[in-house]
Amino acid sequence: MANELILGLDIGGTKTAVVVGTSHGDVLSRVEFQIRGDLPFEKQLEILCDSISRTLGETDLRPAAISVSIGGPLDVLEGIIKSPPNLPGWVNIPLKSLLSKRFKLPVYVEHDGNAGALAEYFFGAGRGSKSIVFLTLGTGFGAGIILDGRLYRGRSFVAGEIGHIRIAEDGPDCYGKRGSLEGYCSGNGISKLAALMFPERWSAPLSTRELAELARTGDDQAMKVFETSGRYLGRAFAMLADMLNPEKIVLGALGFRLGPLILEPAMEVFRKEALREAVDVCEIVRAQLGEKIGDIASLCAAIDQGGMR
Repeated sequence: MANELILGLDIGGTKTAVVVGTSHGDVLSRVEFQIRGDLPFEKQLEILCDSISRTLGETDLRPAAISVSIGGPLDVLEGIIKSPPNLPGWVNIPLKSLLSKRFKLPVYVEHDGNAGALAEYFFGAGRGSKSIVFLTLGTGFGAGIILDGRLYRGRSFVAGEIGHIRIAEDGPDCYGKRGSLEGYCSGNGISKLAALMFPERWSAPLSTRELAELARTGDDQAMKVFETSGRYLGRAFAMLADMLNPEKIVLGALGFRLGPLILEPAMEVFRKEALREAVDVCEIVRAQLGEKIGDIASLCAAIDQGGMR
């Protein structure tokens, strides 16, 4: 397959990136910026489109397509964004149609969990495997599922919305309910968990990065926050292993940024709670693409749906 040029958009709750890359997974250029969530959607779209126009104006090569990685829920094939919890104001937005009309290019849209799974399956830790689950472990908590070599989206494209599962009766309020996996294991959730567990100290949520820095210095309260988060993450591993029996569970952002802080308690719970037959064949690995995963994932909707691989 020819090595075609793709303009990728990695649209998240805390940052957005515009990437120019190839269908072989090579990133040629990248611009990152923040779009204030309190702005009306129309203004956010204008900022995004201005950045795309500048990027296109800076290259002599014409991309074959625009590829979008964004949080769900969404209609993947129609490219309609249905109010993701980390993108306030993005309610039933026909993003695919808007971008296609503006830039006169084919546009492909994919759930960021699915896009991350495809990136690791094509170019990272999932190469050579047939069945993997990718956990985003970012600002939010989602999953991408590849079974027998095919991406599984579900009937209404919400397969992998594991962050919405209630894992406890109470807990941080994320994804519309208390006690969800997103509330215990996402970046946003861990910050809220610290404030919930130790309100006298962290009445205002601390960032996960700041909390990790404290934990690494031996701060007892910070360490307890990550131990709690890790235990619930281990339950998520066990549920996925028992239900899907994958070869690998691949961990995104917080998996490789936090490392043992969250993974040691998670692995202890995973080995205790999952079926032995599932544990024995399931590797828990960090995303091989590391900090580049968001950029490469942004190209994967076009690679997968556009038949560019």
